[in-house]
Amino acid sequence: MNRRNFIKKSFQAGFAAGSALSIGSYSNLFSYKTFTDKFDLVAIKGNEPDVMFDEAIKYLGGMKSFVKKGQTVVIKPNIGWDASPERAANTNPLLIKRIINHCYDAGAKDVYAFDHTCDNWIRCYSNSGLERAVKDAGGKMVPANSESYYQKVEIKNGRNLNQALVHELILSSDVFINVPILKEHGSAGLTICMKNLMGTVWDRGYWHRNNLHQCIADFPSFRKPDLNIVDAYYVMKRNGPRGVSKNDLVEMKSQIISTDIVAADAAAAKLFGMNPDNISYIGIADQMKLGIKDLSKLSIKRIIT
Repeated sequence: MNRRNFIKKSFQAGFAAGSALSIGSYSNLFSYKTFTDKFDLVAIKGNEPDVMFDEAIKYLGGMKSFVKKGQTVVIKPNIGWDASPERAANTNPLLIKRIINHCYDAGAKDVYAFDHTCDNWIRCYSNSGLERAVKDAGGKMVPANSESYYQKVEIKNGRNLNQALVHELILSSDVFINVPILKEHGSAGLTICMKNLMGTVWDRGYWHRNNLHQCIADFPSFRKPDLNIVDAYYVMKRNGPRGVSKNDLVEMKSQIISTDIVAADAAAAKLFGMNPDNISYIGIADQMKLGIKDLSKLSIKRIIT
């Protein structure tokens, strides 16, 4: 498929998914609900990552609904790859910076960020632009490249994943914010919220050797993030999760935000142009009652900026 047809088909898939989420009508800019009403999920599109987050978080009660004065926050972006921001292999730095700003405005004492990277961690942190973004916002970038940072936990409700070595910040922080980037993944189909949690454990290889989809679903039974923010500004439609070039990307200028990790993944799959039923770990997590896959059961705020 040539470049022009690839982009055309990708946009068609994205807008078809957007229609499924009803993110395609100007009427969705208006709602009888206010910022104080409860929404299960917010889907927003059409602006820069920081601007979209500023608007979307209002409909979940603002960051003060999640972060209280004096609390410690850990943010888990995807920083797995030694790639520049415009390659969109990692979470958008502008989004991470703005999330940290909101955390401090809400009264956070400390905000940390880390990832157990696939490529060299020093190069990933630096070349992704995320280390600079975190530090510029007053956050603390923490390494995850040594087993000494991890503690053994039991995953009592896991089916295949019964224990894991988990980064100490996931265990010690008051608030856990998960910020994946939506992209194609050769093994999992898509990498979104649940898949992003692989970067919180030491032995990712175990997951790949022992039914990857089941392990992806098992881990949230131990610790679900308090908030999930899906970066879908640039979406890698092929050659994921690392990507080859910017030709792999489609600009969608979107975000999906929810406290429900299964709902966030289901909505992101639709935005990508895939049926959530075709991503096994989403269905497994739904069956395990870790969240809701059926978006028709949710109260969703849809915004075009």
